[in-house]
Amino acid sequence: MRHYISRRSFLRAAGAATGAAAALGLTAAPLEAEGLFYPFLAPEKTPITILYTNDVHTYIDNESPALTYASLETLKRSYTDAGMDVLLVDAGDHIQGTAYGAMDKGATIIQLMNTAGYDLATLGNHEFDYGMDRIMTIVNDEAKFPYISCNFKDLRTGKKVLPSIQYFERGGRLLAFVGVTTPETITKSTPAYFMNADQTEYIYGIDGGDDGKELYKSVQKAIDEAWLYADFVIGLGHLGVDGSSSPWTSREVIRNTVGFNAFIDGHSHTEMPGETVRDAEGNPVVLTQTGCYLGNVGRMTINTDRDFTTELISTSNVNPFNHCLIMQEDWIAAVDDMLGEQIASSPISFYINDPASGKRLIRSQETNLGDLVADGIYAYFNEIEELGCDIAIMNGGGIRADVAAGDWSYMTCKTVSPFGNVACLMSVTGAQIQNALEFGARFAGSGQENGGFLQVAGATYEIHTDIPNTVPTDSNNVWAGPATGTPRVQNVKIYNRATGVYEPLDPARTYTMGGMNYTLRSLGDGFAMFDGATLVKDYVSEDYLVLSSYAMLFDGGVITSANSPLADYPGYLLNYENPYGSGRIQLF
Repeated sequence: MRHYISRRSFLRAAGAATGAAAALGLTAAPLEAEGLFYPFLAPEKTPITILYTNDVHTYIDNESPALTYASLETLKRSYTDAGMDVLLVDAGDHIQGTAYGAMDKGATIIQLMNTAGYDLATLGNHEFDYGMDRIMTIVNDEAKFPYISCNFKDLRTGKKVLPSIQYFERGGRLLAFVGVTTPETITKSTPAYFMNADQTEYIYGIDGGDDGKELYKSVQKAIDEAWLYADFVIGLGHLGVDGSSSPWTSREVIRNTVGFNAFIDGHSHTEMPGETVRDAEGNPVVLTQTGCYLGNVGRMTINTDRDFTTELISTSNVNPFNHCLIMQEDWIAAVDDMLGEQIASSPISFYINDPASGKRLIRSQETNLGDLVADGIYAYFNEIEELGCDIAIMNGGGIRADVAAGDWSYMTCKTVSPFGNVACLMSVTGAQIQNALEFGARFAGSGQENGGFLQVAGATYEIHTDIPNTVPTDSNNVWAGPATGTPRVQNVKIYNRATGVYEPLDPARTYTMGGMNYTLRSLGDGFAMFDGATLVKDYVSEDYLVLSSYAMLFDGGVITSANSPLADYPGYLLNYENPYGSGRIQLF
């Protein structure tokens, strides 16, 4: 069994101090590089508090007593003012999610985190949504706290892009945090961002491996290095516990490595005050996650007996008045002013979640909001650009929020479509359409979500969930060829605007397809089957503006099926009043 001891314990066991350290090659230099110098006289040990967040997704407009960055600043300061040793860390997905992040690509969110007093963060998959150059600017220039990741690498050099470990001296002990980024990032962000300009090869990668062993190896290497110096080693990861993330979940990483004392997680939006997971040698590891959207802040306490306890705090008892609050309120007001203009209204509530159970549906079946967003793309190219669009597709993962009945503004549309992707029109074959629908439907009926599940306009299709998925993918879960067995997607039909009839898909025919460049051109969610398709028009409008334009086309500015410009298309399937859509996608 492998036993981990701290650097001080190792040197004490070796027989004494500086001379022995030099003889063993364990100088203070690595710690000095982190701004630390660890004396060999043991300091007094006191409890350590670690505050942690994950998957905030730019939800900064929570109303008191709910949490905000301003309340986190006050909370952390209350600990330091009381003479306590405290750290504030984040486990990823903090710069994307709402208009408050998208309007300046996360710049204000990073300023808020700086002001709140964050000490450390790791990268979530959505940190990459504004492109590789943007995240590098944030990491190198804007964030006043370091980022860590032990498995994000530059494939051209083989070196890690970020440090694997960050050390902190608190409470008379040395803590090491090991950063871990989900290998799902490449397809759940935009694969093109990880490739060269010609999209011919990957120049950045995230260690994962089909069986998880590449990830486990990278994590174990960082743990081993951390224990050369640290008294405790804590994982700060964006991995999650969803079965769809296997074999890269935080539980699997813990079970296949040795040496973590605790693991602060994100990605799956799970409220987990604390769970004990045994590592590869049976040692207990505390696993915790706060949920999402600043619904909670986690508090981990390490007492003087080396015990770890964790809890989730959902409200703030403080009324902050600080720099963070001023900055936060000013930015909320500015964005609300820019996007607050009313453009329409609707008596209908639109859903990505099941109104009965609350379960998210948009990534596994049709919903009325999925229809609306896809119709927005379809109408944009047919009614505004007048270019002619046979079919429009929209990945379910790009549709982010329910919309209650009432007024619609640009902010409403930005909340639904926050990514800043732009619409494009491609000339594709029927075979490519079949391959895209099959790839998007590969998990349908299994209970596993897929951000690449395709909502459609101008088309209908069936998914036969009893037929197994046979779509091949590469190591990054990118499409690698047509289904090798019986297709799950059958009876695909394309609406003919001239005849008003849904006609069977012709694999050899050429069709015009509208969608977001994320899916059609950038390999988003792994859609690689459009390679070689002809671009008709690109960069016509940003995602939320496409939806806004459609909302403003409704008669009287009232969003109902009868008022849609598509209601003039004979036989076109419209039923926004049904939360589950108009029957364009049938699951069997």
